[in-house]
Amino acid sequence: MSHPEHHSHAQHPAPATWAVAAAATVHCLTGCAIGEVLGMVIGTAAGLHNAATVVLSIALAFLFGYGLTMRGVLRAGVDLRSALKVALAADTVSIAVMELLDNAFIVAVPGAMNAGLTSALFWGSLAGSLVVAFLLTTPVNRWMISRGRGHAVVHRYHHGS
Repeated sequence: MSHPEHHSHAQHPAPATWAVAAAATVHCLTGCAIGEVLGMVIGTAAGLHNAATVVLSIALAFLFGYGLTMRGVLRAGVDLRSALKVALAADTVSIAVMELLDNAFIVAVPGAMNAGLTSALFWGSLAGSLVVAFLLTTPVNRWMISRGRGHAVVHRYHHGS
């Protein structure tokens, strides 16, 4: 199996269509959303300071985002260290942009960070933040894929390609 640092598949990069970019963003957003929601729920339930809750959410978003990518790459027969390298190359920018956007959105919504877990404001702002993150990260992912970066790094491990 080729290691991710070898560019033997570089001649066949993923197409940089809006559909491919949206699919890459949804994939990334899935891991981010799991971590983000879990971090916000834990931080809010535990009564953590807003800054601690945001840091926990970001850390968990990266953990779950990388984890989901690594899961697929490991299934393709890549060793753990190489799978981690692929995940870091594929998802770091996308997750960072998403986390910046969705946390800025939640912090900007008056009262959202202090709303309880039973509050529509809490869940509505969290859902809204993920929509904003998706809409604004998709063009970033399209740009990266068009340059053979981001999710294009993972593309060769999907569907046996």
